[in-house]
Amino acid sequence: MTPEEKLLRAIFGEKASDVRDTSLRVPPGVQGTIVEVRVFNRHGVDKDERAQAIEREEIERLAKDRDDEQAILDRNTFARLAEILTGKTGLAGPKGFKKDTVITREVMSEFPRSQWWLFATADDALMTEIEAMRKQYDESKKRLEQRFLDKVEKLQRGDELPPGVMKMVKVFVAVKRKIQPGDKMAGRHGNKGVVSRIVPAEDMPFLEDGTHADIVLNPLGVPSRMNVGQILETHLGWAAAGLGKQIGKAIDAYRKAHDSKALRASFDAVYEDNEIIASMDDAELIEMGQNLRRGVPIATPVFNGAKESDIERLLEQAGLHSSGQSTLYDGRTGEPFDRKVTMGYIYMLKLHHLVDDKIHARSIGPYSLVTQQPLGGKAQFGGQRFGEMEVWALEAYGAAYTLQEMLTVKS
Repeated sequence: MTPEEKLLRAIFGEKASDVRDTSLRVPPGVQGTIVEVRVFNRHGVDKDERAQAIEREEIERLAKDRDDEQAILDRNTFARLAEILTGKTGLAGPKGFKKDTVITREVMSEFPRSQWWLFATADDALMTEIEAMRKQYDESKKRLEQRFLDKVEKLQRGDELPPGVMKMVKVFVAVKRKIQPGDKMAGRHGNKGVVSRIVPAEDMPFLEDGTHADIVLNPLGVPSRMNVGQILETHLGWAAAGLGKQIGKAIDAYRKAHDSKALRASFDAVYEDNEIIASMDDAELIEMGQNLRRGVPIATPVFNGAKESDIERLLEQAGLHSSGQSTLYDGRTGEPFDRKVTMGYIYMLKLHHLVDDKIHARSIGPYSLVTQQPLGGKAQFGGQRFGEMEVWALEAYGAAYTLQEMLTVKS
């Protein structure tokens, strides 16, 4: 008997024998940082101090969010109002405002912002616009307050819990994981797969300019599945990056020679007679171009996306081969590969099928109450099923002792 059990026995007598530790513990193999604890209470049940403290914190957070939104709304609305009224002659205004005075920001600053709505001018269209602004402002303010009250009411109301449950505590644990062999990844065209190997960047295949590949996909996964979307996305990404480089070069050339025509030509090549681009001055174009150096964003809607001919044209525009393929060099030997390889930029996402979540091992664990066999599945900390066909395999090998163990001790 442990010292703790002895102490409990001494205090509570025989009643202490059926005391069990039912503390909530994370399953084996999980470790992380607790980021949030939520306490759920049934309707009509008195809340303990911990639940009340969490509730107060949550209400304070909601109130802060509401105040921040209100401040943004006030700032934008009154800045717009000041812009509209500045320079106009005032026919009326708040108490203390002289009629026929020109409204300036100095004049307006003498009155609280809430009274700015009282300024009136002879321009009927302007007054209609101000009235519409005020109406919209009041509605937004009311909506903000109502949303806050609804959230607070929902917070204080209590929670819908399963029958027989009075209180439930949920602990949220954040786990950081780096990608590793065995993790599942997918593109945006149903092209999923498992990471088979991770090597240092210097061992990855690289282009003539030294840029190395981030990820290498097996080309055999394309023909049989006829999943062409991923190839088109790769080509389009390659073209977009190439166009970004062209714009970057044009900006660098402009800084040396200040040739405005060449700069605009590089933008027109991409955006084809765009009115917004035409209306920008050189400084604005350069600022925009800095954001495009790493690639020009391209949208291709469903059923109305970029055609093969469009992608080829963009590749040629970017100074790349229309096939979208490049000579690639082996990172380990430095030798070029025999054939050209398709290179490009695509979206690859990590799926929630990580090897750390799948890996599972058990020696002794829970058994079924009915059959007294080990439970199955990782969630139950179960064992691996040794089925009929596996038994045949052991019989075929004549592994009698192993078979006896499987059928008796281990099941």
